[in-house]
Amino acid sequence: MLQSPAAPTNQTAPNLGKPLKRSFFARSVHEVAPDLIGATLLVDGVGGVIVEVEAYHHTDPAAHSFRGPTPRNQVMFGPPGFSYVYRSYGIHWCVNFVCEKAGSASAVLIRALQPTHGVPTMRRRRGLHDERSLCSGPGKLCEALAITIKHSELPLDMPPIALHARIGKADLVSGVRIGITKAAELPLRFYLSRSPYLSRART
Repeated sequence: MLQSPAAPTNQTAPNLGKPLKRSFFARSVHEVAPDLIGATLLVDGVGGVIVEVEAYHHTDPAAHSFRGPTPRNQVMFGPPGFSYVYRSYGIHWCVNFVCEKAGSASAVLIRALQPTHGVPTMRRRRGLHDERSLCSGPGKLCEALAITIKHSELPLDMPPIALHARIGKADLVSGVRIGITKAAELPLRFYLSRSPYLSRART
């Protein structure tokens, strides 16, 4: 079973699971989201283990796609297995993975990672040393992995992006999503229990 470490370590990066293909995302966003916990996200070889995500379905008033396609969210209405990057509050980039069949416009927001690959590079980009704070939020992880709008609409199974399945089972917890006002009561935030790398421990 995938366990949460009690504290950050500087050990060699863990073994990677099998590469995830775009077909992995051609399912309900509510199935994909928990299955991403424990998977490894790398961008140009830098990244870590996904420990926190949120699911957004097109019928959900909190989803960017709820009111239909726009130039910004158009990729959400396309086929699954592509990235959707947007700027939050005009400040931070956030990365999402498009799920379900074309037209569904559903996606998973990646909220936090446990850094495992390229930690010195992430520290330099973020300007801090604390490993627990490098990727403990959607904006933080995008800065650490140098994800910007140029990474939007890219396939999730081709360079510079690489995704690897988790190895073993994850000790999952679900709860309400963070920082939204619409449909805020839905338990669509999934995270690794007791992980010190979360954006917020519990909600």
